[in-house]
Amino acid sequence: MKPTSEELLLTARNTIHAEAEALATLEHSLGEEFLRAVDIILNCRGKLIVTGMGKSGHIACKIAATLASTGTPSFFLHPAEAFHGDLGMISKEDVVLALSYSGETDEILKIIPFVHENGNKLIAMTGKSHSSLARNADVHLDIMVREEACILRLAPTSSTTAQLAMGDALATALMRARNFTAMDFARLHPGGSLGRRLLMTVGHVMRKEDLPVVTPECTATEMIHRISKGGLGLIVICDGDEILGIVTDGDVRRAMERYRAEFFNIKAMDIATRSPKCIAASQKLIEAEKLMTEKKINSLLVTSAEGKLEGVIQLYDIKL
Repeated sequence: MKPTSEELLLTARNTIHAEAEALATLEHSLGEEFLRAVDIILNCRGKLIVTGMGKSGHIACKIAATLASTGTPSFFLHPAEAFHGDLGMISKEDVVLALSYSGETDEILKIIPFVHENGNKLIAMTGKSHSSLARNADVHLDIMVREEACILRLAPTSSTTAQLAMGDALATALMRARNFTAMDFARLHPGGSLGRRLLMTVGHVMRKEDLPVVTPECTATEMIHRISKGGLGLIVICDGDEILGIVTDGDVRRAMERYRAEFFNIKAMDIATRSPKCIAASQKLIEAEKLMTEKKINSLLVTSAEGKLEGVIQLYDIKL
């Protein structure tokens, strides 16, 4: 019989509940063994080699990627490939983190003799504290779960969730131990949004060609024309090198409502924002973003130390 929508939702909620319970148990199990694992990885002079087979292998790949991106040099090693030549990827300075819920995965157990002979520290992540892998490890991270969330209690579900969470716990604890900062994260993620904002400067993205600059005598008609043609939604009013103010398209709309029939008799300076917010080209994008957010504006003028206009940066330039 086809299950009802209510039955499907109940199954899904039971799955999430079972995995949440597994994580709650894991949270309270962290202790000395976890701290020993962190200490071993911190003192490692090489890399952290993460290995696992099947579903545990997929989780191991994610753990290795998370660690590598948060300051712990790490990569995934497939245990079957390791037994057929890739063991040469493990140097004597490396630490091995092996994932196997049963602790009896044959492909993992086969590489243990090499790990011991090579002098590597071995951290085991299993759900069986008396398993072969746990007994042969320097440190055992216990991820035991009461039951799998699968409706048959067979497919790795709660156990892989626990593995994933333990890996994240290791990564974040290591970040804290290393005083890993947002700038460190940005250096490892230069192509990401945070990396771009933290590493690139205003000068990298500002618009500096064909700036919509007008004189103090700019009329309302010219003002509308220059704002439309400039493509920035604003004009900059200058007297020589001196910046007198800016007018945005929002200023124009509000002025039209205020002045009505008299609007075309005004000049740009009549509605300009004097002493507009400015920033230096050498400042980071994240500083520009912070200033625009605090002041609730979308544009900043980029000026030299002498106050000369060099460009314009807008919020969407940072968000790209």
